[in-house]
Amino acid sequence: MILTDTHTHLYSEAFDEDREEAIKRAIALGIERFFIPAIDSTYTQSMFDLEKSYPDNIFLMMGLHPTHVKENFKEELKHVEEMLEQRKFFALGEIGIDLFWDKTFLKQQQEAFRAQIQLAKKFKLPIVIHCRDAFDEVFEVLESEKGADLFGIFHCFTGTLEQAKKAISYNMKLGIGGVVTFKNGKIDKFLDQIPLENVVLETDSPYLAPVPYRGKRNESAYIMNVLEKLADVYEVSTESVADITTKNSKQVFGV
Repeated sequence: MILTDTHTHLYSEAFDEDREEAIKRAIALGIERFFIPAIDSTYTQSMFDLEKSYPDNIFLMMGLHPTHVKENFKEELKHVEEMLEQRKFFALGEIGIDLFWDKTFLKQQQEAFRAQIQLAKKFKLPIVIHCRDAFDEVFEVLESEKGADLFGIFHCFTGTLEQAKKAISYNMKLGIGGVVTFKNGKIDKFLDQIPLENVVLETDSPYLAPVPYRGKRNESAYIMNVLEKLADVYEVSTESVADITTKNSKQVFGV
């Protein structure tokens, strides 16, 4: 049983004390593929170092996270493009719009999101979307950019059934993580109406740890709790969920 964590920040400072052990714990459980989203240029070297240590398991994305879109966002976007020209990445991510923390840079977030979608098309890559309190704004950009060359993952999906169907209509898989195990997470109530072929597994570690670790640091090994919940929701075996979601991840990332 091979599992894929399609979204984990393993280079985060939260893993500075036990990064190697955390990765080994996950690999021992069959979680062999880790897709690593970017935040901004200050983390690029840490991502490269991580890849160098685990070249068979680590797959890097490049992008500018919406919460890091500030006054200097055009310089950051230039860094993203330069990196894409220099070497192989597996997605533009994570990119999108976040209005939970701060609405000050909404226009810049929209501009950065659109610019990075266009870079993804140029380099024939999927996008990995971060959306928080911003479904309408994200969908507005996706609607204007839709087409066969727009595809990817709607990371940490927490919306409604209607929003799930809309995301899928833009060639997006739904990234399902710890939230599906939360009592107030709500997505477990309708997820079985979405074919498993439209779902990938993720942790978003070190954030959003699933029950029973909620509130603690998340890690890729805890994807097993998400796997078990999805097996329960879909009334299929854990092996089946692992197989289908890993196949889905290969379809998106091309590896």
